[in-house]
Amino acid sequence: MNAGFPSQPYRILGIDPGSRRTGFGLIDTDGRRSRWVHSGCLRMDHQPWPQRLLLIFEGIAQLIADYLPQEMAVEQLIFARDPAAALKLGQARGAALCAGLKGGLSVHEYSPKAMKLAVVGSGRAEKSQVQRMVRLLLSLSHDPGEDEADALGIALCHAHSLRLPPRKRAAASWRDFRP
Repeated sequence: MNAGFPSQPYRILGIDPGSRRTGFGLIDTDGRRSRWVHSGCLRMDHQPWPQRLLLIFEGIAQLIADYLPQEMAVEQLIFARDPAAALKLGQARGAALCAGLKGGLSVHEYSPKAMKLAVVGSGRAEKSQVQRMVRLLLSLSHDPGEDEADALGIALCHAHSLRLPPRKRAAASWRDFRP
């Protein structure tokens, strides 16, 4: 067991926020190995916009109440070509972040590049590569869906970063690294 890790498994909730589908993934980790607990998607496809935000908030709050994670990791918004889409995604992220904070969790954010680097070994990995590696790392019987795989990948990224000193966490590339 690594120094600094609790003797009990440490539970992490990963979130891949979206305005129509928000992926979630819960894992337990001991610092060296991670185990799948639960994952899926919150679907809000045909709801009016304000209702979608409430569904994201309530869905994540319910996951926190049911599974009692210690921390939450959320995918960062890097850029979007459509400003309206970026605003909606930002609001969806905000609903997810607020649910985590309201649930008393420590919330961490990781770029898609950092997640891909931690899970696949390349910051430019394709979605299908992330799905395959998440399946292998967590010993799943099938490839998870894209949003679910991204959420599990974010949780795995955070689990991997727990072994690093805080100042070295979440560098998506050597340019981002701050000693």
